[in-house]
Amino acid sequence: MTDPVSRTILLFDIERYSDRDDVEQAYLRRMLYDVADRTLNAAGIDETQRQRADRGDSVMELIESGASVTALLRALLTEAPVHLRAINRMAAKSAQIRLRAVVSTGFVAIDDQGGWVGSDLNHACRLLDAKLLRAALAERDNDFALCVSDSVHQGIVRHGHPGIPPEDFHPVTLESKNGPLGAWLHGPLPGALPGEDRNADQSHRQSHRNDQGQEHGRSGGHEAGRSPAPAPSAAPHGSGPAFHFTGGAPSFGGSLVAGDQHGVSGGTVHGDVHLGGTDRGGSR
Repeated sequence: MTDPVSRTILLFDIERYSDRDDVEQAYLRRMLYDVADRTLNAAGIDETQRQRADRGDSVMELIESGASVTALLRALLTEAPVHLRAINRMAAKSAQIRLRAVVSTGFVAIDDQGGWVGSDLNHACRLLDAKLLRAALAERDNDFALCVSDSVHQGIVRHGHPGIPPEDFHPVTLESKNGPLGAWLHGPLPGALPGEDRNADQSHRQSHRNDQGQEHGRSGGHEAGRSPAPAPSAAPHGSGPAFHFTGGAPSFGGSLVAGDQHGVSGGTVHGDVHLGGTDRGGSR
């Protein structure tokens, strides 16, 4: 096996390929190759910079790391949809071609049988096969749905290069047999999401906020994994008694506060205090 090398990974897959007969499948494969070649040529990526693997209803391209990923994304957002429309305008309904596409990056090796090996490649293939990406294509009328990996979004998309509007990409969590995969879907999210992908955008953004919060905690000099203790605040006048617990640890939500409680403004409550729930005697 060769040493793993860094590559841009481009995948295309034909929708409903297995529903067609042999003649239609042969035609669709020719059109798939045509779309891939036109897209890569429009991005300025020639045949010396890429390797292709045929998977029947899909095609995989390994592109040298020196080729422009920015130009590739721009071509995928412009050239690929335009060429698909031109093909389908002249084709019978049974020969219409609609494509899912994935752009990712990572390390790939070639084994002794000429096969491609690498967890980054497996990750890209699972993005291509995700239910959410299939659902997104099913709802669109432009015959094309694109998903990019987190690495491509962080390195290229979010910076707003000309022809690649970052606001058109939405964070999603795609389910796979090896667990959830983070990615970015170009265009609107499908209206009827598969159950395992529902609220993916919200979950992704909440995770991002949590990461920021953890980073803020570390930068503030707090020990990793430990949240700073909240600063004490004085009880506002007229807001009711505030208690200082001296007789043991308080227990909430079932719901016993043990020990004596001393009010800030004076006075002491002796004995245990029950805050909702059921006390030890079963009464409320």
